[in-house]
Amino acid sequence: MDTTAARAVADGASAEADVAAPRLRITEVFHSLQGEADAVGWPTVFVRLTGCPLRCTWCDTTYSFHGGQWRTIESIVDEVAAYRARHVCVTGGEPLSQKRCLTLLEKLCDEGFEVSLETSGALDVAAVDARVRKVVDLKAPGSGEVERNLWSNIEHLLPHDQVKLVLADRADYDWAVARLREHALDRRCQVLFSPVHGALAPRDLAQWILDDRLPVRMQLQLHKLLWGDAPGH
Repeated sequence: MDTTAARAVADGASAEADVAAPRLRITEVFHSLQGEADAVGWPTVFVRLTGCPLRCTWCDTTYSFHGGQWRTIESIVDEVAAYRARHVCVTGGEPLSQKRCLTLLEKLCDEGFEVSLETSGALDVAAVDARVRKVVDLKAPGSGEVERNLWSNIEHLLPHDQVKLVLADRADYDWAVARLREHALDRRCQVLFSPVHGALAPRDLAQWILDDRLPVRMQLQLHKLLWGDAPGH
């Protein structure tokens, strides 16, 4: 085989390898401060996957529903490593709507990162690597997606996981309290109550939690206090 033919064969094999490499559709990768959950305030690399089957009324990342770029998982992990941060958050959209998200999570854990997954709670979390801190966002009625909650996910919660409930009003709060008690959520993991930004006054939610002596942690979205709704933060 002459040199030209050999090069053509090598190039073809390389192209096939590139096609075969596991890929994900990515909206953005960026470095910021974690604004939520138990890692709040830590410098964190965020990997935002494209696509979501839900349409929550208060969603603040609708730009991630469509578009994005196909990237190999290897290139994503390499970019994450370049920021030299300990914490990585895989988010969306709904990251689990792409099956290869599970592979990304596993590889990030293998590289020694502290990995968290922000998921809607509408898709099965059973196969998520046990080293990942799952932040499961149960949908209250005000989200418009309460019927999408996959309640079997509760059985897969580990002590280092978190359940997040984003609340738009008193009706959402009362619903959340009922679910907290029905499923004994606080005995499984940390429970976070968060007001919808601009809809429910944080002071009101704080007072309700205190009045009812709930075993939950109230959180505000630090990134919105710092940067508003600007993408990439």
